[in-house]
Amino acid sequence: MNERKYFGTDGVRAVAGEFPLTAAWVMNLGAAAGEVLKRQHERPSVVIGKDTRQSGDMLEAALAAGLTSRGVTVIHVGVLPTPGVSYLTRHLGADAGVVISASHNPYQDNGIKFFGRDGQKLSDATELEIEAAIDEVPDFAPVTGVNLGSVTNYTEAERLYINFLLEHAPDLSGLRVAMDCANGAAYRVGPKVFQAAGADVFAVYTTPDGRNINRGCGSTHLDHLQRLVRGGDYDLGVAFDGDADRALFVDSRGNVVHGDHMLLLNARARGDRAVVATIMSNMALEVKLREAGIPLERTAVGDRYVHERLHQQGLTLGGEQSGHVLFLDVSPTGDGVLSALLTLGAMKQLGTTLDELYDELVMFPQTLVNVRVADKKSIARDAAVQLAVSAAESRLSGRGRVNLRPSGTENLIRVMVEGPDEAEIHEVARTLADVVESRGKVGA
Repeated sequence: MNERKYFGTDGVRAVAGEFPLTAAWVMNLGAAAGEVLKRQHERPSVVIGKDTRQSGDMLEAALAAGLTSRGVTVIHVGVLPTPGVSYLTRHLGADAGVVISASHNPYQDNGIKFFGRDGQKLSDATELEIEAAIDEVPDFAPVTGVNLGSVTNYTEAERLYINFLLEHAPDLSGLRVAMDCANGAAYRVGPKVFQAAGADVFAVYTTPDGRNINRGCGSTHLDHLQRLVRGGDYDLGVAFDGDADRALFVDSRGNVVHGDHMLLLNARARGDRAVVATIMSNMALEVKLREAGIPLERTAVGDRYVHERLHQQGLTLGGEQSGHVLFLDVSPTGDGVLSALLTLGAMKQLGTTLDELYDELVMFPQTLVNVRVADKKSIARDAAVQLAVSAAESRLSGRGRVNLRPSGTENLIRVMVEGPDEAEIHEVARTLADVVESRGKVGA
């Protein structure tokens, strides 16, 4: 595959206002995307949604200018969770969708992520085609007159997305819920859906000002929600991230109920034949799923790898500890509000509570040691390291896990060991880290 210049695993992401997320470059991105879409569809249309960041307006206008300059019809749906844009793209029969968001990042960052007409991430081939077209924008033939695109503000977007969510909502009557909306894209949708489903909702962080998204709140900052639930008479708390494609819970005692808990609960209720998670999911999940006769398949870290494996194996349930859970038989992308509703539906179906789930799924102790090396790529092939990994696995003899993975940004090897005995896993990790360090020194 050709090397990408701009698109990462989750679209284009940077500090807004700095290259590449300048107004001028984003307008060229829009023109390039419009030109590529025109090769595939006659008079294409594109849905554009965004989260609550201050820079969203600038990027939205620039992108729309580029798209309409090539004859594309732009449908603005305003502030809406990322999965809501995916849903509207499918529902309105658009040829593509775009989300302007940087998810759980601080407000200074922003990003641009494209969906295909099926609501899934654009194919690698199409993204590479758009990248190549960016450099060709000055040479595009002029588009004028009736061939130019237009912009429509679709005011029914939020209502339609809420209706979709309510189709999958359980009866939440009698449930008292504290909700953290992260001052993000779900600040209206989250409370409205839970209230419509019958819950008594106390929502916080619902006053976005363009600069407070994810600031000390949301699914990556649960402290306030935990204190709120502990101090009030709530059955549970739920928190979304900035673009609301993930959700985490807090039980009535303030304990964090994360993606591993959600996967176990939903797999039992649904009877999935297998579940997909990453190498970071705790072995306790694997053990409990095995007891239920449900195998766990593991992938590299990243929801895109979970998504790929689900498709490859014809499976529908997978996710990460972060609360990014995929129900591909319901939605083609991660959806925090939907995941929360389905998880509470599974809870009611099985007649349990989040407190009981938390107490049952006791996480195995896990330790992580970062080892600086000269060449992280060579470590995985090193015979002495491979031998040390085999010895560590033999010592744990099926009671635990060992994983070595290179850092994505530094010359580090992350040594992770997990098992029921905390003292033992620390000893195993230190022994393995010593081997990696000795073999990873400059000139080794």
